[in-house]
Amino acid sequence: MHKFTAVSAALLLAACGREQAPVDATDAANDPATTPEFQIHVDRFADIEVLRYEVPGFDELSLQEKKLVYYLSQAALSGRDIIFDQNYEHNLRIRKLLSAVVGTYSGDRNGEDFAGLLEYAKRVWYANGIHHHYSMDKMRPDFTPDELAAMVDQSDSSELPLDEGQTVEELLTLLQAPIFDPDTAAKKVSLDPEVDQVVNSATNYYRGVTAAEVASFYAAKEDADAERPVSWGLNSQLVKIDGKLVERTWKVGGMYGPAIEQIVYWLEKAARVAENDLQKAWIEKLVKHYKSGDLKDYDDYNIAWVADTDSRIDAVNGFTEVYGDPLAYRGSWESVVSIRDLVATRRISTIGDNAQWFEDNSPIRDEHKKKSVVGISAKVITVVMEGGDAAHTSLIGINLPNANWIRKEHGSKSVTLGNIMAAFEVSSVASGLHDEFTHTDEEKARNAAYGALASLLDVDMHEVIGHASGQINPGVGTPKETLKSYASTLEEARADLVSLYFIMDPKLIELGLMPSLDVGKVVYDIAIRNGLLMQLRRIKPGDDIEEAHMRNRQVIAGWAYEQGRENNVIEKVEDDGKTYFVIRDYDRLRGLFGELLQEIQRIKSEGDYEAGKALVETYGVKVDQAIHEEVLARVEPLNIAPYKGFIQPRVVAVEESGEIVNVRIEHPADFVAHMLEFEKKYSFLPISN
Repeated sequence: MHKFTAVSAALLLAACGREQAPVDATDAANDPATTPEFQIHVDRFADIEVLRYEVPGFDELSLQEKKLVYYLSQAALSGRDIIFDQNYEHNLRIRKLLSAVVGTYSGDRNGEDFAGLLEYAKRVWYANGIHHHYSMDKMRPDFTPDELAAMVDQSDSSELPLDEGQTVEELLTLLQAPIFDPDTAAKKVSLDPEVDQVVNSATNYYRGVTAAEVASFYAAKEDADAERPVSWGLNSQLVKIDGKLVERTWKVGGMYGPAIEQIVYWLEKAARVAENDLQKAWIEKLVKHYKSGDLKDYDDYNIAWVADTDSRIDAVNGFTEVYGDPLAYRGSWESVVSIRDLVATRRISTIGDNAQWFEDNSPIRDEHKKKSVVGISAKVITVVMEGGDAAHTSLIGINLPNANWIRKEHGSKSVTLGNIMAAFEVSSVASGLHDEFTHTDEEKARNAAYGALASLLDVDMHEVIGHASGQINPGVGTPKETLKSYASTLEEARADLVSLYFIMDPKLIELGLMPSLDVGKVVYDIAIRNGLLMQLRRIKPGDDIEEAHMRNRQVIAGWAYEQGRENNVIEKVEDDGKTYFVIRDYDRLRGLFGELLQEIQRIKSEGDYEAGKALVETYGVKVDQAIHEEVLARVEPLNIAPYKGFIQPRVVAVEESGEIVNVRIEHPADFVAHMLEFEKKYSFLPISN
């Protein structure tokens, strides 16, 4: 998936032919889903703030549509174990150990030891594992091995993730290095070009293989001239067994089979209440893929999913994202269930309807332009449920599918997550972050007037025409083959630059999408401030930038600043001991963005690895340490959590006489209780896979 970023009732197993235990209709009226004034804040720990999001429009759905949402939401939650195991081989065991202690510890729950363990547990739950969700660094616990052992000793041993015949002491010995040793599994994803990125990444996508072996294995499979290039490696783990490389496919009856069986169970129920034949077709093709593990079946599902443009309810479900694989082959499991926002969709649809105009007028070379932009479906959605890699840090925009040949021949779906963006906006209004790094009153006034619209349009443009634009030259391999570990950063930069170039075009005023170019100026101001200053609050002192989106933002802002210095396009201003970057010439900056877009599109179209590497390494990786220190000092008094994400709602089936008569939304207000509830309801995989 192309992302755009600046989130204890027992389960009656499907094997018994039963669904999640519903509530009685008489109980529903006594348990309101929300308070009269919706409270968005849930929890704050470490560098995280956990929020809630509302689901407007859900009550307007028909009972059939509500059932569909319910079934798809259960499928979205049933893959939770998969993402933990994909992120690191010991994650499930560690998560279950922490959940057992948090849930059953009988000692002093107000003591420092338990407080440290509780915060660590929250961080692991939030990040889907022991590595930070953004920096990819291993998170360090604020308790010792002896303190952990003492707390485990005062917890219910029946809840511990013990192998058959394994003692508690043996379990703690096994997990001591994974939890406490900083050099064991130090980095979830290593993008350092000077090391073996597979060997030095902790993700559980490979075992016993090197980056060179992976590249050789898939080079033998690739056919650049194939009409339907296969996304090799997307749904499997690559391991070495008896000296041979073997793919362990994620499917029913294969690796992750017990969880995938649950996903399939709920998808099959969803197919029976589908809104229309097109929707039923893609759900059934997704089920077929999960059962066969065949990536050609996955392509068939994506083609059918793109064709369904009329359904009100939609879902992403599957092995999709490749950011977690340093070589960009394997897809992390994720799901997003949504309702179309009919009113807001009119805005984004206008962009999609004019996609060919944007392509024709792009500053990229003619040979890199699509002669016919097909099938871009654009909408604003209201998220109901996020699962797997889509939680707890939420997306704000999605453009799928990822396969370039499907996008070219069949089109794509671009969405903005309206209620997620609204929740972020509400939580950020009073933060003061932008004011701290904004130098002029003119900028502040523009941001106050147009900030919300600017953010929405930027996301819409990035997703709808950004990722859907351009084409690869005939005979050139896919970006993951040609650009390797730089592919994700360069693709996000390319999509950002499409938005940045056109957000200052009078065409948007003509289309009625914005009242003046001041909206575009707000987007430019934020892009430069964020890329050169604000995003550094998320980096630890001395660290390089690792995350693809952060690298992308610094590449764009840093390159534009350097290229425009002679003409003072962006001025570095020192005022009262504080650094600001102020745009002095918006038209020239637009021209620079166009030049960089043309070059990055050329790199992608031609598969120019060395040029892509040079661009990212020169502008996107290293941090100005003096400015970094200043940024951290300036944001500290604001007391803003660098990262925000979400607790998921409950989608609850209300039953009378064995029939679902209603489905309601609840909004949990306790992150810990909700995670312990998930541990009970959605644990399907063994602790070793």
